[in-house]
Amino acid sequence: MEAGSERRRRRRRVGEDEGGGPDRISDLPDAVLGEIISLLPTKEGARTRILASRWRNLWRSAPLNLDCYDLTTSLGEVTDVVSRILSSHQGPGRCFRILRGFRPYEAATVDSWLQSPAVDNLQELRLSYTRNNQSQLPLLSESFLRFSTTLRVATIEHCHLLDSIVQGLQLPQLRQLTLSNVRISECSIPHVIAGCPVLECLMIIDSFSFRCLRINSISLRSIGVRAEYHEDELNFEELIIENAPCLEKLLHLCDGGALHVSVIFAPKLETMRCSSDPTKKISFGAMVIQGLRIDGLTTEVRTIKFLSVDMDKFCLDTIIGLMGCFPCLEKLYIQKLYIQSSSSGEPKNLWLRKHKNFISYHDIRLKKIVFKTYRGTGSQVSFVTFFVLNARVLESMILQIEATNDKEEFLAKHRRKLQLENMASRGAQFQFTTDECVRNVWSIDDARVLDLADLFAC
Repeated sequence: MEAGSERRRRRRRVGEDEGGGPDRISDLPDAVLGEIISLLPTKEGARTRILASRWRNLWRSAPLNLDCYDLTTSLGEVTDVVSRILSSHQGPGRCFRILRGFRPYEAATVDSWLQSPAVDNLQELRLSYTRNNQSQLPLLSESFLRFSTTLRVATIEHCHLLDSIVQGLQLPQLRQLTLSNVRISECSIPHVIAGCPVLECLMIIDSFSFRCLRINSISLRSIGVRAEYHEDELNFEELIIENAPCLEKLLHLCDGGALHVSVIFAPKLETMRCSSDPTKKISFGAMVIQGLRIDGLTTEVRTIKFLSVDMDKFCLDTIIGLMGCFPCLEKLYIQKLYIQSSSSGEPKNLWLRKHKNFISYHDIRLKKIVFKTYRGTGSQVSFVTFFVLNARVLESMILQIEATNDKEEFLAKHRRKLQLENMASRGAQFQFTTDECVRNVWSIDDARVLDLADLFAC
């Protein structure tokens, strides 16, 4: 005990003599230092061994954070490096992310990794293979089951989830789940959700072999879905939110499949994403939003405060229709997925007479509006000016422009055209930017993203 105290005093004296101040970090208990190391990227965590003799063996006993994406070498070299790390590390495991690139015939290698004592008590797992075609998807390893009581975050990609494994699966601590390009039967996928009693974030990306998914969960707060068409397979076509009392975010992401989302009971739903793709539908009772067009009886959904939409053309009529459905909207993100070379075919967006009644009787509550991409066409000027002159509680408006337009002449011209000196909200901040200001839809591909406070902002 006295010898240990003397060593710590000697380290402090050495640090002070070298002008660096006392080394108080090294005085922390091993358990605390191990937690710090486990929060670092894989390479940086391993490099802590060279800091001092005090740190030499800490990484091997700290909770293992092993992310293959951090090991920027060839696939063969990554395999060797991962195997060496697992054989030398004492465990327990914190996070293990296995990168894409492993072929189905290499599943045995991945399975041996999952059985390593170095990943005992694993809390986060990303398991991904490379897909050649659907018929060659590897089976989800039964070794996955040994983490069932400790996993908090799970991402499973390009796997076949057998009924025999899934239907008895219990994941009592899992809070975030991503199923991407997995084959799972219609009778099994409800068992997955039912077996996760504290699940908060669910992302389903391009998965198949089931047609309909019904959500009945008292814990889910965020759901993201994207459906791709798989030839000769049963495709995901319908999501029904039957009972989700805590659901706050629902993202209908775009891809090649037709998907209908029905919301029956989600009283706390605040955040949505809609696609202009006419094969995508979202319904609230009798009201159906197909693409971005409203069919059926217009129902006011007053809980929605944050909305992101993609549009082929900036159409003011469409946005005003959505504001009628979501009258308490506070943040609006609008992006064009495809940049047109000319303004031909764009709507004129004339609004002064056409939407006179809306302006007179509708309380526009928008506080933040973000447009991607603004090119300054007449249609877009009219579109933006509507909000400049009528959004009375607006706090922020951001227009993402192309780098070629980032010139004072263009900016000054459009400040005049948009009548910024006459803004209805005098305290609003207005900004042109060339930076990405709306999160790309393709980057919303993991349940962890769903946990962001403002998942549409970059």
